[in-house]
Amino acid sequence: MIGNEGMLGAHLAQGIVTAPFQAIVQGSGSALRLSATVFAEELHRIPQFHRQVQRYLYVQMVQFATSAACQKFHQIGPRLARWLLMSQDRAHRDNFYVTHEFLGYMLGVRRVGITTAAIALQRSGLINYQRGELVVLDRVGLEAQACSCYAKDKQTYTSTLS
Repeated sequence: MIGNEGMLGAHLAQGIVTAPFQAIVQGSGSALRLSATVFAEELHRIPQFHRQVQRYLYVQMVQFATSAACQKFHQIGPRLARWLLMSQDRAHRDNFYVTHEFLGYMLGVRRVGITTAAIALQRSGLINYQRGELVVLDRVGLEAQACSCYAKDKQTYTSTLS
């Protein structure tokens, strides 16, 4: 499946048939779906497509490594700001539905930690968050609150895939 930011199934470009994880679709949008067979055929038929998939896999690898370090060394608030910015980048909109439970799962923290961090961001006027509906009110301010991992991920994505 190919969407706004990337794709699922890129592991097929490495000759790996079984996906290493499951995907969770968090919002509405459009995507293309190809069978594994057609995807493999297109990789062989279009060298530029194969190179771009390889580049995407590199970006994913960097993001996974950055996320692991981020979880170890950065506090919840800056990590939450980073995750919200990344989500906004991919959704191309200022509002989306997301629960504290899901955010806790994504950031590897307890729900109460998300609640505390979200309240701080809301009191700063950066977001509005009620009953799962989150609105980014001040992107520039949110970028200032995010850890440096956001800028690193964005730079890697832009320089590698643009």
